[in-house]
Amino acid sequence: MLRRKFSIFLAIVLMSVVVAVSCGGDGDDSAPATIKSPVPASAIVDLKGVVEVSGSSTVEPVSVRVAELFEDIARDVVVNVDGPGTGDGFELFCNGETDISGASRAIKDVEVEDCAANGIEFIELQVGIDGIAVMTNVANSAIDCVTKADLYALIGPESEGFLSWAEANALATELGGKAGFPDAPLEIFGPGAESGTFDSFNEMTFKSINKTRGAGAEARPDYKSAADDNVILRGIKGSSTSIGWVGFAFAANASDIKLLKVGDDCVEVNPGTIASGEYPLSRPLFIYVNSAKLADNPVVEAYVDFYMTEDSLQGAVAEVGYVPLAADAMAETQKRWTMKVRAR
Repeated sequence: MLRRKFSIFLAIVLMSVVVAVSCGGDGDDSAPATIKSPVPASAIVDLKGVVEVSGSSTVEPVSVRVAELFEDIARDVVVNVDGPGTGDGFELFCNGETDISGASRAIKDVEVEDCAANGIEFIELQVGIDGIAVMTNVANSAIDCVTKADLYALIGPESEGFLSWAEANALATELGGKAGFPDAPLEIFGPGAESGTFDSFNEMTFKSINKTRGAGAEARPDYKSAADDNVILRGIKGSSTSIGWVGFAFAANASDIKLLKVGDDCVEVNPGTIASGEYPLSRPLFIYVNSAKLADNPVVEAYVDFYMTEDSLQGAVAEVGYVPLAADAMAETQKRWTMKVRAR
């Protein structure tokens, strides 16, 4: 399987680390601030085998970076990491074809049922926090901020067929958005239905509006979708009046795009606002581990042991540009792994 490497500017990395240290959560106060469970090199250096990881393209770079660090020590281990999308990853996972599945959203009930039908039990582990960046071309000076109502009017199920920004003004105004869109071509680029980013964007942006309008729960079908975030970015760069969305880390350092503020208060997307939850489109990131594979393949458990050490996980998450877990959330993730807490 293909392995992709990602690099993010040092400023983002350092900011992410600072945010993770400074922002707390709502975990159990009785839990220790961190649970140190270092994996000594002597425990993994002689391991041999293969680990299969698939799922979210957003979580993929975290798993890739941890795999690189792990393989530096366990030189006879191969960790294959692929990122076809959260939904496609769960299909493979629930069929027993992979050991670990990355996800940019929590597993759905229907996916839990699919896993159960095949006897797949799993452990759910949060590994970081990400935000969904809404963006336009850097040349688009007419738009700086959009509310969820605006996004619904531009990208939601009732906007199908709108070819210009201005066509969305009436709907945005009706829903209480900022509106004021220009009479300019509207080109939309975003992830496809196989992506957890697609699901998360729909959930966070359209769900509350859909409850009152009953128009459907997903983005309009007539936008240009792609499984590869880089293809989406190229679409934004190629159209001066475009709009689209990807995970923040993929957009943070891209040239020729402009990150839009989101919400009634026009919140900027950055590691600080993502970690605090102030940014309206923030979301948790997960990996799911097949419980049975732990007994069948010792290399899987060793890899996840390594993944769950604080230095490996927090370092990898920060390095690829996401927001590391706060201390109590990190402790909870490590506790769930140490106790092998099965989800659902």
